[in-house]
Amino acid sequence: MYDLIVVGGGPAGLTATIYGLRKRLNVLMITKDLGGKTQYRLALPWIQDYQVIRGLEVVNKFRSELEYLEFARHMDLVEKVTNKKDHFVITTKGGEEFQTRTVIIATGTRQVRLNVPGEKEFTMRGLCYSALSYAPLFIDKEVIVIGDGDLALRATAELATVAKHASLVSKGLGKSLSTALGKKLAAAKNVKILKDYQVMEFKGDEFAEAVTLKDLSGSVVDFKADGIFIEQALTPMSQMVDGLVELDKQGRIIIDCGSRTTLPGIFAAGDVTNTYAEQVLVAVGEGAKAALSAYEYLLPTL
Repeated sequence: MYDLIVVGGGPAGLTATIYGLRKRLNVLMITKDLGGKTQYRLALPWIQDYQVIRGLEVVNKFRSELEYLEFARHMDLVEKVTNKKDHFVITTKGGEEFQTRTVIIATGTRQVRLNVPGEKEFTMRGLCYSALSYAPLFIDKEVIVIGDGDLALRATAELATVAKHASLVSKGLGKSLSTALGKKLAAAKNVKILKDYQVMEFKGDEFAEAVTLKDLSGSVVDFKADGIFIEQALTPMSQMVDGLVELDKQGRIIIDCGSRTTLPGIFAAGDVTNTYAEQVLVAVGEGAKAALSAYEYLLPTL
């Protein structure tokens, strides 16, 4: 029986695990990898490494510590968390079961991909999924944002504050354009909204340099850019606790200020929750908070 099992090995999960270990808890992290999305970094031809704070560098201390603590990690995916009244059972994809008194879910989100030619090849080489993280690198550059909802609008607005020109490609924004942010973008001189276009392919050499679009008439055209952002919806990886704790409409785990879910003993941290901003440093802080809350929960019985 573990005191704490942390599900997920990204910034939030790594931080929570190290905090739990330093509180002398019997901790196990279950994850498919160490580092999560921080293992990916955007490469651009004009950017030097010293200009960017890498997420991986921020969490590398915790990651390196866990790499040699084999007793504290199990490399697998979690499929289900079951409530047994006085403890929880964690079932992995490999069919193993682990018992624990508390759980921290830190599984993050999955990007919704377009699944078109060139996307996989150019991911993080001129093509990425987070304008919130990389917008400051595109001062006086030409950028393209692809998406149909509020996330795409926000990304375009942020890029438009620094970029020379930003184009928003969409199959249909609907009511989003009637919002205050949508009206601002429609009036901005350095923003072009390309409605009713379908992305067919990404092109380039070493880096993504253009996107091929098709309109409703079937006409195909290539748009060049210094950077391309796919800003579709984020899918929270919360399925293992669906029906066990309360989720919001997007499927994110609802937590309070102490990272507590609606079921005592289960905590959550990072992008899988309804916490504001999908950022590495936010996730690190939330992971620490979740571990401290779990420790407080356990303290009367330790």
